[in-house]
Amino acid sequence: MISSANLSVGNVALAVGALAAYWAANKLARSVWHRLTTPLRHLPGPKSESFIWGNLRAIFKADNSVIHEQWVKEYGKTFRYHAFLGQYRFFSTDTRAIGHILNNTQVWVKPELMRNSLAAILGEGVLFTEGEQHRKQRRIMNPAFGIAQTRELTDIFLEKSAELRDVWRAKVAEGGGSAEVDALSWLSKATLDIIGLAGFDYHFNALKDQSNELSDAFGAVFSTSQQFRLLNFLRNVIPVLRWLPNKQQRKTDEARAVMDRIGMELITEKKRAIRAGESKSVGRDLLTLLIRANMDKDVPPHLRLSDEEVLGQVPTFLVAGHETTASTTTWCFYALSQHLDVQAKLREELLAVPTDNPTMDDLNALPYLDAVVRETMRVYSVVGSTVRVAAQDDVVPLATPIVDRKGRTVHEVNIKKGDSIFVPILALNRAEDIWGEDAREFRPERWLSVPDKANSIPGVFAGLMTFIGGPRSCIGYRFAVIEFKALLFHLVRAFKVELAVPVEQIASRSSIVTRPVLKTNDTNVLPIILTPVE
Repeated sequence: MISSANLSVGNVALAVGALAAYWAANKLARSVWHRLTTPLRHLPGPKSESFIWGNLRAIFKADNSVIHEQWVKEYGKTFRYHAFLGQYRFFSTDTRAIGHILNNTQVWVKPELMRNSLAAILGEGVLFTEGEQHRKQRRIMNPAFGIAQTRELTDIFLEKSAELRDVWRAKVAEGGGSAEVDALSWLSKATLDIIGLAGFDYHFNALKDQSNELSDAFGAVFSTSQQFRLLNFLRNVIPVLRWLPNKQQRKTDEARAVMDRIGMELITEKKRAIRAGESKSVGRDLLTLLIRANMDKDVPPHLRLSDEEVLGQVPTFLVAGHETTASTTTWCFYALSQHLDVQAKLREELLAVPTDNPTMDDLNALPYLDAVVRETMRVYSVVGSTVRVAAQDDVVPLATPIVDRKGRTVHEVNIKKGDSIFVPILALNRAEDIWGEDAREFRPERWLSVPDKANSIPGVFAGLMTFIGGPRSCIGYRFAVIEFKALLFHLVRAFKVELAVPVEQIASRSSIVTRPVLKTNDTNVLPIILTPVE
């Protein structure tokens, strides 16, 4: 006999299946119509390899931006390729076109799929909001990321960098004069400690290998966000599938609940301290500065952030201020291990600094350190691209005209509402027409005499697309640059760094960020050998 419970489950499954089928058919019909009518169909570009996946499989299989760079050589700076369900996607390394898109945020927005998938994991922070909500959040947050505030936080960067140096010195002593360590995991611990103190005045104590509720929850959430799962992709693409139970989603929800609870406790305590006048002497962390700015009597009530909006910045700070800097610094060690002359030249400059505790201005006054930092961010930009979707019809101007598939010379590209563009952060950073034939090579000296063409790159950090540009440029880029410099200051002064494995065994893997991977066991690590500098 069939139970009523089984019938109920079966009916739900049938209903979900029917809704998913209806949604898919409707989506497919609209997709086909859009593909037949968008002006992008007239642009040159590669043939589709699959009706469902277009050229996406080839893109996912290749290292970040490599296939796009190949297409640039074949089709020129501006072309189109095929995305999901055969939709055309606009691509351009034309700096005028990219500048137009990044500066017109009312027209070009982040795709709903991207916003939904990441916001579900990381919250409604400034990275994922749009329109007036984003502008309001950005307006309140800007003061916390100014030059003066970054200068105040430099001591924290240096303190934790020195703590990591001392941990590595102990391992060298245990190893009898040298030690093999995983640069990525240790730098991740250091940057987690840094963002804990500088972001919230919260002690993760990751360098001491201590565990706590917030770090465990963040680790669970970030681990989920780094992994591609087909079901999670389909749940974001087909909304009705979100009704289906999902074990991984439950784990993420539980971890998010912990982060939200602890985050709200931090917010409540900081608001209490600000009202009591206690935070003026101790509140230099980003969250306190944000809350203080939000509570300022000169800010009209309708422009203030709700507690939920402030809470949304906590995981945003953690992701943007933690894994990006850890991965970038790891790639820097990889590059320095392959260019020992660069490493020696950098160390010479750092050792000439007469203090162990330089200021932000001292770090910024070191030209070769700045060149190494910029070159790492250029060649190894850990966020290699982003995507925008046109919220309305648009016309994108080109600095370099192209010839379309009908043989017409095109000075601007017509865009239909719903068209998407791949914003090529890494491909533009490595564009040969800007940097020369050695654009893919790590050569910091190029920053001592920057080519004029680099000034056309529409990035907030001169000559680089790494932090993008326009109203949605990375709000914390000053924070990230000084943190990076502080880590290099203490670690390169103290150790000679070499790879512990043949360079052929190191590859890269991209999810939210691009990290090194060891081919032999397919894990995200960078094994290095440390030798102390006398």
